[in-house]
Amino acid sequence: MYELIKFSHLAAGVVWLGGMAAMIWAVRPTAISMLEAPLRLPFLAMTMGRFFKVVAACVFILVLTGSAMLVGVDMKLAPKGWHAMLGIGTLMCLIFGHIYAVPFRKMKLALAQEDLPSAASQLAKIHPLMVLNFTLGWLAVGAVVIWR
Repeated sequence: MYELIKFSHLAAGVVWLGGMAAMIWAVRPTAISMLEAPLRLPFLAMTMGRFFKVVAACVFILVLTGSAMLVGVDMKLAPKGWHAMLGIGTLMCLIFGHIYAVPFRKMKLALAQEDLPSAASQLAKIHPLMVLNFTLGWLAVGAVVIWR
C-alpha cells in the first residue's frame, strides 16, 4: 500500500511540475508570439483555468498522500530532505492558492468586463509566481533526493 501511496504522490508532483513547464516554456511564449491581446488573454485564461483544476487535484493528492506517508513517522528522525519538502510544498500550495484567488480571479473578472489592460496586468503577475513555484518544486525534489 505504501508504494501505491508513494507512486500517487510522485505522479501528482510530476503532473504539476510538467504542467508548469509546459505553461512557462511552451504555451505562454507561443501565445505571445502568435496571438494579439484580444485573443491571447482569453486563450491563456481558459488554458490556465483548465490547468489550475488539474493543479488543485494534484495539491489534494499531494497533501493526502504526503500526510499518509508521514503517519507514524518520528519527524525528529526523518531525513532533512523530508522537512525541506514539507516546508517547500506548503509554500508552493500557498503560492498556488494566491495565484488562483487573486491575479487569476481578477484577470477573469477583467476579461468579463472586456478590460484588456487590467487583464494583461493580472496575467503579468501570474508568470513570475509560476516560475517561482516551478523553481521551488525542483528544489523540493532535489532536497528529497540529495538531502538524506
